[in-house]
Amino acid sequence: MIPLDRQSPTAIATAVNDGKATAVAIAEATLARLSAYDAVQPQIWISRAEPADMFAAAHAVDARIAAGERLPLAGVPFAVKDNIDVASFETTAGCPAFAYSPAASAGVVEKLLAAGAVCVGKTNLDQFATGLVGTRSPYGIPRNAHNLSYISGGSSSGSAVAVAAGLVGFALGTDTAGSGRVPAAFNHLVGLKPSKGRWSTRGLVPACRSIDCITVFTDNVSDARLVDDVLAGFDPADPYSKPLADIALRPQRIGVPRRDQRTWFGDSQSEFLYEQAISLLKADAEVVELDITPLNEAASLLYNGPWVAERTAAIEELLNSNPDAIHETVRQIVTPGLNMSAVEAFNGIYHLAQLKRHADGLWDQVDMLAFPTTGATYRVAELMVAPVVLNSNLGFYTNFVNLLDMAAVAVPAGIRPNGTGFGITLIGPADSDQALLNAAATYLAKADLPAPPSLDLEGRMETVKLAVVGAHLKDMPLHWQLTSRNAALVGSFETAPTYRLFAMADSVPAKPALVHSEDGAAIKLEVYELDAADFGSFVAEVPAPLAIGTVTLADGSSVKGFVAEPRATKNAEDITHLGGWRAYIEMS
Repeated sequence: MIPLDRQSPTAIATAVNDGKATAVAIAEATLARLSAYDAVQPQIWISRAEPADMFAAAHAVDARIAAGERLPLAGVPFAVKDNIDVASFETTAGCPAFAYSPAASAGVVEKLLAAGAVCVGKTNLDQFATGLVGTRSPYGIPRNAHNLSYISGGSSSGSAVAVAAGLVGFALGTDTAGSGRVPAAFNHLVGLKPSKGRWSTRGLVPACRSIDCITVFTDNVSDARLVDDVLAGFDPADPYSKPLADIALRPQRIGVPRRDQRTWFGDSQSEFLYEQAISLLKADAEVVELDITPLNEAASLLYNGPWVAERTAAIEELLNSNPDAIHETVRQIVTPGLNMSAVEAFNGIYHLAQLKRHADGLWDQVDMLAFPTTGATYRVAELMVAPVVLNSNLGFYTNFVNLLDMAAVAVPAGIRPNGTGFGITLIGPADSDQALLNAAATYLAKADLPAPPSLDLEGRMETVKLAVVGAHLKDMPLHWQLTSRNAALVGSFETAPTYRLFAMADSVPAKPALVHSEDGAAIKLEVYELDAADFGSFVAEVPAPLAIGTVTLADGSSVKGFVAEPRATKNAEDITHLGGWRAYIEMS
């Protein structure tokens, strides 16, 4: 398999325009990448261009360059989410029974082709763009490019993976509830969700037509800006398009959710990485904690209010004539819309207007919001068990944005130990797109994040990191329980200075009890990595009053580890001052 890496639209277009590369050569390299990655995730695509068609398009670009044109996207390969029309492809919206052959390309695709970009194909999605997970498609489940056990995020699943895997320079997605931002976060990408009406939605299969946005996934902010330069503008054929405007925005005051309103759904890594991001933002701006209750209230209208009926309206004919053709979870979501009344719709509109008035007032308090893109990520297997609840969790920080007419750009903000990405989203009022891109570039330059981890080309084994503090340490009596499970030593560390260590009474072999305490100290420990199945069998053997919980390390990160119930300290000796179990054993 050839190496896969990322392709920069800016670099490709510059090379082709300057005669240092040809669009045909770029097409040849792209086809090789596509062929290699087909062995990993062919399901990220619903349809692909024939090689002959790609070469014909590339030859046409080279001819235009030879004739003296300079094209902003010369030779850049791109992908299109399959709810956006491309004249030479069927549009399926992730549903074979819905498929049709469009007479013309969507307005945004026409602009990209005119700018010299070469369309590679149509990408998979949560059916009818209903979902933030990427698991609701009859064409297969695209998975996170960096850990195939985890979801890619949706609904623009295939588009995000195509960029993350280095198959295309950029990809179009769409965003109604967060579909252009959630997959960006999970796959270490930039996801630009422009203001409503900034990019034409002519030729888009609607999810909620009044709030839908077409989006782009790129590897960096400058490439997102390049695509925006090509696509932004008024389209008189789109009734939701509006004249182009750009408002100035200097992010001196940045709004974040109030601490007690931040929700992590059990994902301590997200919490840790978000705190890091906030610390970085504080270096250049005042960070203001906001009450996000009204934003959450607006978000709830998307799936618990009459906007469900707007999704229903987009596929009403198919829902009535052939409901079994619709994915079960999607059908479960849209069917209630058939029974919603006009009274409910107008009451929802009135309620949203009140909430929007409050949200517009936020811009008097802050210049920009910086929210987690999501509070958690999940394995594909977990989503299959609880598809609605876990999907809802992913929209906690995203669902309100389009309803309240805001612009947003999602940017990377860290890497989880499992290789998946964590991101934050910079959010501003309508028409603040350029200012948000500037703020995103500033943030990423200061963050200086490590490069995304290598692609998962074979399927990474799920592992769990486990901290041990006593009898399971190397050369201690129970260490064999780790070695027999092929546990690998990650290293020796210390806890945060918020633990006390006790030598339990009458324990054979001798064992310590680690107890969280604000007046504690740092305790030495070792961290091991086990296969998830071996971790499960290990936990099953842990005797009371010990248990496996979450242990915070000195750097603020968290791992699973031994903790103890309060009864473990009865008649126990407090050995916290020794700093660890080895020191106690050496003194005994």
